[in-house]
Amino acid sequence: MQRIRLRYTKRGRLRFTSHRDFQRAFERALRRAEVPMAYSAGFTPHPKVSYANAAPTGTGSEAEYLEIALTEARDPDKLRELLDESLPAGLDVIEAVEAHTSGLADRLTASVWELRLNGVDPTDAERAVAAFNEAGTVEVQRMTKNGVRTFDARPAVVSLESVDTHSSHADRPTDQPCAILRLVVRHVTPAVRPDDVLSGLRAVADLAPPVPAAVTRLAQGLLDEETGTVTDPLAPDREAAATEPVTAGATAAATAPA
Repeated sequence: MQRIRLRYTKRGRLRFTSHRDFQRAFERALRRAEVPMAYSAGFTPHPKVSYANAAPTGTGSEAEYLEIALTEARDPDKLRELLDESLPAGLDVIEAVEAHTSGLADRLTASVWELRLNGVDPTDAERAVAAFNEAGTVEVQRMTKNGVRTFDARPAVVSLESVDTHSSHADRPTDQPCAILRLVVRHVTPAVRPDDVLSGLRAVADLAPPVPAAVTRLAQGLLDEETGTVTDPLAPDREAAATEPVTAGATAAATAPA
């Protein structure tokens, strides 16, 4: 009857929550909030929840997305509040819109990442970034279930730059020397993740942070090839809702009790 799209976060220690752990926590939140979920058919029905391009375990995120299907109409803002109250702090539902368009997953074609490199001098990071950007190919290795795989990480990287630490959004402050990198990467196959880019920096410039990098996804959405920016994937739904004529039925649905 109704589809709602949500944007949620993984902050602080909850960055170490696996996708499966989040699924369990979210389904508990749906039950606590008494959301009228639609269920799949078959012997083992489960709530109709579509997860889109979840961040790897150990990375924070300000831009995770999912879609739920309801059997009764609910006000998206009220639903967001109920679900946010039912989830632990750090897993925060920060936006909800009614789906008026198709293909949310198709609009997630790139991500903006922030990499905090504690113990790395910003000057050394700038030299490594320059070497990476100038390289024609950057071969990295990743362990898979079929063994070690080697691939070129360079084509997926739209931009990589060193930024002012005072403008950082990463949630791991430190008094030590620290470099902040901003990365825009296309969603390709095989996926190029922030740790692959870090491996590439080590390969081309011998940059090796003394402690693991704190990685946070700042945004994901459709890549604007002309500007290299990532657009808001929920904007088309908000725009469609703004131009949709309001009917008596829609007004009643919007005010239905949660």
